[in-house]
Amino acid sequence: MKKKIGLSRKIAGITILAMTAWLLFSPTARALRQLPDAYRLTPGQTLSLPTSLAALSSTDETLLSLEGGQMQAVAVGETEMTVNLFGLFPIRRVKVNVGEDRILIPGGQAVGIALTTRGVMVVGVSDVAGQSPAQLAGLRAGDVIETVNGAAVESSESLIALVEKYGGAPLSITYLRDGQQRSATLTPLADTATGAYRIGAWVRDSTAGVGTLSFYDPASQSYGALGHAILDADTGKLLSVRMGALMEADIVSIKRGQKGNPGELRGSFLRSQRTLGDIHINTPLGIYGKAQKALSNPLYPDGLPVGYQESVQAGPAQILSTVDQNGIRAYDIEIVQVSRQLTPSPKSMVIHVTDPDLLDKTGGIVQGMSGSPIIQNGRIIGAVTHVFVDDPTKGYGVFIEWMLETEQSTEIPETESAA
Repeated sequence: MKKKIGLSRKIAGITILAMTAWLLFSPTARALRQLPDAYRLTPGQTLSLPTSLAALSSTDETLLSLEGGQMQAVAVGETEMTVNLFGLFPIRRVKVNVGEDRILIPGGQAVGIALTTRGVMVVGVSDVAGQSPAQLAGLRAGDVIETVNGAAVESSESLIALVEKYGGAPLSITYLRDGQQRSATLTPLADTATGAYRIGAWVRDSTAGVGTLSFYDPASQSYGALGHAILDADTGKLLSVRMGALMEADIVSIKRGQKGNPGELRGSFLRSQRTLGDIHINTPLGIYGKAQKALSNPLYPDGLPVGYQESVQAGPAQILSTVDQNGIRAYDIEIVQVSRQLTPSPKSMVIHVTDPDLLDKTGGIVQGMSGSPIIQNGRIIGAVTHVFVDDPTKGYGVFIEWMLETEQSTEIPETESAA
């Protein structure tokens, strides 16, 4: 009898040990551990868990219809869902919020971006009569000069005028470094060749380029584009915005992407000056502003609902881009990796271009395609942000919710005129 009890205990122990190991290390258990703490759905939307070994139950099935490992939102409201392993063991509880669809007009059109900075950015120092006053005052590349003797510096021309106004007298300047305001005293020197006073710094006050519109929000008349920041080409610092314009652009040529050598869309927009809206702010997750008129997309004239990160899955999707004179087109991609994120990041997912037509034209993702909206299961879920330098067929995308969160947290004036 004792032997039987001992054998039973051994079998039970081995079984518990095996179950514990399975729960810790199996792909199914790993997938279940990576489930989000909450799901956001809209009525009629259906989602499936990444394993068939789990079943679901809910505290309110009038809001959520459940069958096996699949959930379908029925009505607006909040409920809690339990994930049951093998339909028997409850291992996870997840909140489910069912809300009304938010409709956006997806972008995809090429846009010209022209902005002037708030203050002037130092991009390098130079000698005046054998030394650099700017460097002696502690200035370095990436600093943004805001005022001289209390007067606002609005452009490189205004900086030159202020320096000339005070001759060789010491100047009290304020500048930004990494978002922190600082002050210094700088004494200009006379250029031995011209006699003009100089501070010994190269500065930049504007930039221009081509990108892609990500979305237009009919409710707020605002837009988002690029999905990543506009950085200064020399310093890599984020450029502040004093004023700027978003314009229609025509793609005139393509430099195909190759391994180790990113490609580029070359566009034209400064001559025609067909303004779409202003640029209010430049952020790590793109540029945002107000549109002058309603923006449209011929592929989705009625817009598309937003898909939140919980609904984004590895698998087929499309991007909307303009890479030639034919306008916005949908191109096939594969989402190969999804990162569940608690805080905003421009690298929310990894995408792989599979469309033979796009691969033939561009080699994959090229500069200028940043901001191209990503569509999956009839929803706008994100935007293209970066290309892999060593593989132009692959790149990163940002969740659309992070762009919307950035746009909503930014106070965009209702009546700001475009530059």
